[in-house]
Amino acid sequence: MPVRNWKRFRANNLRDAMRACKDFALEKRQLSVARIAELMGDVTEDSLYGWLSKGSMPTRLIPTFEMVCGAHFVSEWLAASAGRMVIAMPKGSKANQAELMQITTDCSTAMEKLAAFYADPSKVDTAELLELLQRHLEQVAFQHHNVGQYIAPQLEFEA
Repeated sequence: MPVRNWKRFRANNLRDAMRACKDFALEKRQLSVARIAELMGDVTEDSLYGWLSKGSMPTRLIPTFEMVCGAHFVSEWLAASAGRMVIAMPKGSKANQAELMQITTDCSTAMEKLAAFYADPSKVDTAELLELLQRHLEQVAFQHHNVGQYIAPQLEFEA
């Protein structure tokens, strides 16, 4: 099974988002479904398996599930399905040259596909184009917020 690029992963539905969180927890944190259920508190392994198979989970448990798994694919899918965009908050670190070049490459790819779409929409994979455009918007918004942090830095607390 090929390794997923988790930074680029976008779920197509709620079930995919939930399973991706579970897969991320297994791959990156070595957490089984039983261990995820245990760390969530008052959740049984059977109920978690049921929610994963049906693609439904009580809403109040989604933040706990994502925190335990270490991924926010469910929240991102919920926002995207409502026509909203989720942008990860910058950590305040400088972007390195490779990250900036990746933004440039992604932008160029998105614009090429967009030009091809407007030339002949039937020849372009619209799902791929939407993903490329969303990724570009997220990357630029992230850098926008990062620069804003420079203008108005957060206060540091003394211990």
